[in-house]
Amino acid sequence: MPTNKKKPQVTASPERRRELLDTAAEVFAAQGYNATTVRKIADAAGMLAGSLYYHFDSKESMLDEILSAFLTELWDGYDTVLAAGLGPRETIEALVTESFREIDRHRAAVAIYQKESRTLSVQPRFHYLSDSQVKFEKAWLGTLERGVADGVFRADLDIRLTYRFVRDTVWVAASWYRPGGQHSPEEIARQYLSMVLDGIATRT
Repeated sequence: MPTNKKKPQVTASPERRRELLDTAAEVFAAQGYNATTVRKIADAAGMLAGSLYYHFDSKESMLDEILSAFLTELWDGYDTVLAAGLGPRETIEALVTESFREIDRHRAAVAIYQKESRTLSVQPRFHYLSDSQVKFEKAWLGTLERGVADGVFRADLDIRLTYRFVRDTVWVAASWYRPGGQHSPEEIARQYLSMVLDGIATRT
């Protein structure tokens, strides 16, 4: 008589686990969390759905690991920047550069975060997404406010509008960026910063 018991999980090598999560991230990013099934992830990984349950107990567990790994690495980089004692402009430059490095390392996770975080964050398991967003906003707004107070940024700036513009300008790059392209993350960051901080018009 068949049962609904899931197969016991076994420990995969770190490399294999990373491969499976990378595959799952690409499927989640392309198809959306709700439309993605364990079978679709398994098909993309070239294995049976039942075999995938040996490594993960659910697609929710896979998504949790994908997003938490991305945000942990993002905040490791951001916290280092924020603790460095840089001036406001240099902090913005370093945060933008770190953001593009994270897009390079976790492009699919960034795309998932952008599409799904609002819906997912109401679930207890993913409440850390809301916490991260609050922390993210505080870091950027605080830096911009410090820049205005120090006379580094224009006094007439709408701080919140500026924050949203810079945030969206940077993170939307996940929709087109592909690792290994013509430009490095640092080069793309430099070009973006030039346009954001110095404009695109020639000086007269």
